Formats: sequence, C-alpha cells, structure tokens
Amino acid sequence: MISFNTYTNSQGEVIYYTGNPDLGKLEILSLGTGDLWHSSFEQGYKNAFPEIVYFAVVFFWYVNDFDDLDECVSWRVNPNAFAVRKSTWDALNGFDVEIKNSTLQALDFGYNLLKNSGGLPLYVRGLFSDTIQTVQKISSYDRHVFFRKNFKLEHSVYMNLREGFWKVNEWVNLFQVRKFAFRTQYALVPPRPLVTIQGNPTVSYIIPTMLRQDFTLTLLEDLKKQRYLPTQVIVVDATPEDMRDESLYNSENYPFEVIFKWQTTKGSCRARNEAIAFCTGDYIVFGDDDIRIPSDFIENHIRFLQTYKAGACNGLDIRADHQQQTLVDLDNKLKQLGETRWKVGPTLNFSNANSCVKREYVAQLKGNDINYDGGYGEDTDFGLSLVKIGVPVLFNSFSANLHLKPPAGGYRFWGSQAKKKGKQRKAQPWELDIPVKRIIPVPSPTIMYLIYKHFDSRAIQEYSVKYFVLHLTKGKLLELPLKLIRLPHKIMQYKKSVFYAKRLLALGKRTV
Repeated sequence: MISFNTYTNSQGEVIYYTGNPDLGKLEILSLGTGDLWHSSFEQGYKNAFPEIVYFAVVFFWYVNDFDDLDECVSWRVNPNAFAVRKSTWDALNGFDVEIKNSTLQALDFGYNLLKNSGGLPLYVRGLFSDTIQTVQKISSYDRHVFFRKNFKLEHSVYMNLREGFWKVNEWVNLFQVRKFAFRTQYALVPPRPLVTIQGNPTVSYIIPTMLRQDFTLTLLEDLKKQRYLPTQVIVVDATPEDMRDESLYNSENYPFEVIFKWQTTKGSCRARNEAIAFCTGDYIVFGDDDIRIPSDFIENHIRFLQTYKAGACNGLDIRADHQQQTLVDLDNKLKQLGETRWKVGPTLNFSNANSCVKREYVAQLKGNDINYDGGYGEDTDFGLSLVKIGVPVLFNSFSANLHLKPPAGGYRFWGSQAKKKGKQRKAQPWELDIPVKRIIPVPSPTIMYLIYKHFDSRAIQEYSVKYFVLHLTKGKLLELPLKLIRLPHKIMQYKKSVFYAKRLLALGKRTV
C-alpha cells in the first residue's frame, strides 16, 4: 500500500501526494485542468518504458514525452513524487497491486489514467524540486506483465519478435504471465459539473465548404438556434463559380455577423487559415459543413473549457446512418450511448468537424499547415501541435454533433485524383514540382509527412516494420503468396510516399 500525505485546497478538495511538492503551486494546479501532477522528467522518468512503441507506434500522441515545456501531458509518473486528486485515486482504485515493481505500478496507473479512464496526468516543472533518480529497473518479466494486462496477445508476440525472436527468456516470460487477466473494463474519472458561462466570451465559428451549399445553410440555421450565439460565423466556400448560387448566401438573415468568402485557393487547410484571419472571438469553433448541432452545442463548449480551465477541446462526433437524419436521431444515438458517453480527459485524436480552441493558441500555431492540402492528417497535426506547445486538448462529451457524411461534395473532391495515373490525373498540392507517374505513393504522403514531422526515428522505424508485417499477416492465409509477389511493388509505393513526405518536411510548416 502506498502511503500518502494529504493537502486540502481552498475549495475543500483533498489532494493526495507523495514526496515534497511545492504546496503553493499544488494549490494553483488543483484549481485547474489536471487530475494528477508530477515532475518526473527531472527524476529519470522522461521517456521511461520505451517499449510502449511496440504497441503504440505512431498512433498514440504520447508515445514520447515532449521537450522544452514547463507543463505538458505525460503518463510517466514517479511513484515517489506525485500528487493526485483523492476523488481520482478512489475512482480508479489506486495502483494495481498485482504489479510488484513500484515504477511499473505508477507507469501502469498513469498510462491507463490517460488512455482509458478519462483523466489528465500532467508533468509540471518545479512542482517537486527533488532530482533523485528513483526509477526501478523494469525486467523482461515486468514488461510482459504490463503488456499482458493492457494489450492483446499479438502485441506481446510482436514485441518478442522485435526484441529478438531468439531470446528464450522473452518467450518464457510471455508464457509465465498468462496467469494475469487482460483488462477489458476501466473505471472512469467522473466528469465535473459544468459551471455557468463566466463573463461574455465571444465566439467565432468557422465553416469551410465546397459543393455543399445546402448543408452549409442547414448548419447556419442550427447556429441561429444556439442558446449562446456565436459572435461571428465565417463561411469559406470553394464551390466552383459555374456550380454555385451566390443568392443563397445573405448575411442579413442571421442574428450574428456572417462573412461569406469565396475561396480561390485550393484546400481545406487554406480555407481555415483564410477564415482564421477574420476571427475576432475569444474562442474559435471549427466545424465541418455536413454536421447538425443541437441548441446547447456552443454553450457547452464554452462551459466545458471554463469548467476545466482548459484551452482546447474536441467534441463528440456522432456518425449518421444516412444524410437525411436529424437532431432527433442524434438525441436517440446519445441515449443509446448511455453512461459510456461521459468520458472526458485528454483526447487521443482531433477533428476539425467539432472542436473549440482559444484564439490565442490558434494564433500561436499560426493556423493550419497547408502541406496537408490534397491529402489527410491535417486534423491530427493541428491537435498534436497544440499538445506540443503545452495545451492539453480535452475530449468534450457535452458538445455533440451529428456528422451526415454525404457521398458527394467537400474538399476531398480535389483530392480524388490521388489514386489515378496518367494524363487524366490532376496534380495534388503535395506533389510540388515532381508529379506522380508510374508508382502511386501509399500510404498517403501527407500521413507520412505527419509521422516524420511529429515522431522520433524509433517510432518511424516501428511504423515501417509494422506496416509491412500487418500487410503480410492480415487477411486470409491463402492470400499470402500473392502478397509476397506484390511486396516489391508495395515497398516502392512506401518509398515513394517517404520521398514526398521528406520534401514537405524540408519545406517546413506553411500557412499561406
């Protein structure tokens, strides 16, 4: 059993802690965003348990800890120096007592708090001044216990292959830990009751659209019915001139400022950046053109961020069964989710279909990276970029939208040429001055650019290995011979994707 000291903050909330934190700083932190706080980077825990990469590869934002930040999301907790809300500790029943290594206990708790239980662990420079290195060595057996409890068997097998298939002890440990149960359910940190809106914050709402004027007009009607109205709405429409009806847009029809701008450039990232230039609100809400939103949508975004004293959040995106569904269907789908809906904590992805960010942080990023235009990954890049400047992006289950996903229209219209060959193919922005010819790059070069931009060499290597392992092993066994025959072509496609990604990387982030 871990032995805690207790601190009661100015609001009467009990905080458990080990070690010797700065109680003045802990008071401030306890009134803010996080659920657990530590200063473990200075105590040898930064990037501890690097083997997490065998599971996470590049699909987990927090596979590596971030550099040069005074405060950031980190699950790598030092058991000898951390503080946690008593309510959080009790909700999750503390450390797993089946794990005997205390370092691994804390890492396991921090990892699951972040990934599965809707809690926010934060590294805070200077909360604990101690720099004593207390990391216990994590043995092969300990590592297998962690994998057994948290991941499916295939990930442990993959880890053994990557660690060295000839290492007998790895296979022995894999066999021995079968006595531990694989977790299938996780306790959740209860969401905080939302406060009423404090002050009169202003809100700018951005809608990039293309070939979907009818959907945009429906969304504007939803915005008119908001209990907390946006201050301004900026519509950037890329519908070609011969396919648009300019008479449909009339700014006088709305109880807020509406700016209609016809886009002459290409790409949704450019569209958002053009809209950001008009924004004056304290908060910017990013939305797709094909969503429906209930009347409390904007209100709950602001209440949520004010409750958690946070700078950014990603809302609950509900996929419609077909494009004729309405807000009644959204309400029914939310009822079906039941209690599983109410998970907050750091989001593990980001969607420009439904997100709200303080304008000061959007300005700090200078908007979206237009290197993604014509491809995929811009949403993830924007969310991860916020996290990497120290802004936790929370999942806001209170602001839900219905995503209609019509089969036609939208900015993917421009990118639909990416899989074509020959003279009929229109060049994509990421091709720059070297158009695609015989070999079509796969995966998407912009996804590869995302990987090279945000992750270290080890994660990139693991992505490469796992990409081809999954290519060969997924599917029917009878397909394997054909996959092996096609493997050289698959490798060429991958290398071509890396080629374009590195050219984008050399350009650096672009916003215009």
